[in-house]
Amino acid sequence: MLNRVVLVGRLTKDPDLKVSQNNISVATFTLAVNRPFTSSNGERGADFINCVVFRKQAENVNQYLKKGSLAGVDGRLQSRTYDNKDGQRVFVTEVVCDSVQFLEPKGQGGNQQQQYNNNSADSYTNAYGNQSTGSRPAPQQSRQDRAEENPFANADGPVDISDDDLPF
Repeated sequence: MLNRVVLVGRLTKDPDLKVSQNNISVATFTLAVNRPFTSSNGERGADFINCVVFRKQAENVNQYLKKGSLAGVDGRLQSRTYDNKDGQRVFVTEVVCDSVQFLEPKGQGGNQQQQYNNNSADSYTNAYGNQSTGSRPAPQQSRQDRAEENPFANADGPVDISDDDLPF
């Protein structure tokens, strides 16, 4: 049998860290994962997946992630039930995380989307915090610069390369 879950999404709120009776750290959080398609009115939906992580990884999640942080989760799906204080049976399905990856530089979590939304179409801040003008980033190199670096750009006809020079 196979039970494996891999998700990438943003936290919907700050993680909730608790310590069990056995002195084990437990962090819970909800990950918003975009759906790969749009609805008939053009809106992209999201699924909100409950996640739980234990021990040192739970402490790290609590310390370094916050609402809006981009995170990758690798784990397994688990269902459980319990009786709440009113005596009603509650069913819970969650991802028990084996690994949580922090996918943004420290301190950036959730701010990137705001940077794109707050800047006008004539100016934007890229993922590295650099300000650019224009609606799109400037290319790193012009086409002519790249052609000058290509030793075969002006070759007339086939290029003669011996088999000894090939890497494969």
